[in-house]
Amino acid sequence: MNNLKKIGLTALAASLVSTSVFAGEVTVAGSASMAVDGYSGGQGALAGGGKGFSMGNQLTFTGGGELDNGLTVGISFVIDQADGVTAGTAPFDNHSVSVSSDTLGKITLTGEGGGNAAGALDTTAAGDIWDTFDGTLTGVAVSSATADAETVTWALPAMVDGLAATVSYSGQQTGTGSTTGWALTYTGVEGLSVSYGQGDSSTGAGIAASEADATTMKASYAYGPVTLAYSDHSYETAVSSKDQETTSYKVSYTVSDAISLSYGSETIDEEGDTLDAEYEGITAAYTAGGMTLTAKSQSSKDATHTTATIGDRDYWSLGLAFAF
Repeated sequence: MNNLKKIGLTALAASLVSTSVFAGEVTVAGSASMAVDGYSGGQGALAGGGKGFSMGNQLTFTGGGELDNGLTVGISFVIDQADGVTAGTAPFDNHSVSVSSDTLGKITLTGEGGGNAAGALDTTAAGDIWDTFDGTLTGVAVSSATADAETVTWALPAMVDGLAATVSYSGQQTGTGSTTGWALTYTGVEGLSVSYGQGDSSTGAGIAASEADATTMKASYAYGPVTLAYSDHSYETAVSSKDQETTSYKVSYTVSDAISLSYGSETIDEEGDTLDAEYEGITAAYTAGGMTLTAKSQSSKDATHTTATIGDRDYWSLGLAFAF
C-alpha cells in the first residue's frame, strides 16, 4: 500500500512539473547602481556644497505562458527595498498581471506603480530635470492626472501600422475619486515617434470635489547620430493657481556605441506667477559590458517662480549602474 502511494505521488509530482514547464517560465533580471552627488547655490539651509552617496538595487521577476485557448498570461513583480508606497516597510514594488492575444490586444491590471495611459507619457523630453530640485525647494511641482494603484490598462490590438493606442481606468482605494486616460503613439516613419495623450482625475465629493485634466504632446526624431526631442505638458484644475504648462526639449548625440552626450532644457509656467521656472542639464554616458558610467551637471533658475535666490541652484552627479 505504501509503495502504491509513493508511485502515485511521484506520478502526480512529475505531472505537475511537466505542466508547469510547458505552460511558461519565470525569469529574473537585476540592476544595481552607486552614485555620489551634490548641490550648491541657494540660500539658508540649502546653501553650500554638501554631497551625498546613494545606491539602487532591485530584482524584476517576469514570466508568462500561452493557454490552450490561445491567450497569453504574463506576470511582473519587482523587489526593491524602501521604494514606492511601502517605502521603508517592505521590499515589494511594482507588480502586474496581463492577458493578451492578437485579437484582444493586451489588458494589464497593475498594483503599485500603475499610472493612467496619459501619465505614462508625461516625462518631459529632457527627462524631468525639475525633479532633481523639487525635493529641495517649496512650491515646485509638475502635476499630472495619474493613478498609483489598481489601474486597468488596455493596449488595443494593432489597427494601423505604426500606431499604438492605450486606454486606462483607475478607481482610488480611498475616497470616491478615479482617473481615466488615453494615449496614441505613432512610429510608422523611420526615426520618428509622435505621442499624444489626455488624462483626467476626480477626487472627493460635493463641495470637496476636485477635477483635473492633463494633456501631453511629445515628438522625437533620430537622424544618424543625432536625436531631437520636444514635449509639451499642460495641467488644468479647478483649484485656484494650480494650472501648469511644462515645455521641454533635448538634443542627444551618439558619439559611438559606447559614448553618448545630451543637453536638455525645461520651462514651467505656473498660473498666477510672474516668473517661469527654468532648468537645464548636460549628461554624458559611457557603456561597456553591462556597466554604464553617467555624469550629470544640472541647474535651476527661479525654481520657486520668484526672484528669491533659493530657486537658483546647481547640481552634479556621478553614477555607476549595472545590469545583469
